[in-house]
Amino acid sequence: MQLSGFNINVTSEQPEVLAAWYRDVLELPPVPEMGEAAFSLGERTAFLIDGHSETRGKAREPQRVLINFMVDDLESERRRLLERGVQFIRPPEREPWGGLITTFLDPDGNYLQLIEYKPGG
Repeated sequence: MQLSGFNINVTSEQPEVLAAWYRDVLELPPVPEMGEAAFSLGERTAFLIDGHSETRGKAREPQRVLINFMVDDLESERRRLLERGVQFIRPPEREPWGGLITTFLDPDGNYLQLIEYKPGG
């Protein structure tokens, strides 16, 4: 497969509320040319929030899809998010493969993770 880009589209019963959380709490950079609920996750990678006629309530199996945010300093990002009221459900833990991971929730109950991984460091 020859990709020219990649995006993740998360649907919500309240897409405006969810998009505001990703914008104001996580502070993801916007991609205004893709819409008010589009955010950049890096070069040619977008994160989109949208409504869907069959999406109701909180995520029923939030562990099914994990949205991972690679960061350079997990602890400082975690502190920043805790100060903003973000609920963490897994404390920072070192994985056998060397990464440091912590898991938190968005307003719809989706599982998000901060991952700090410095191979060879």
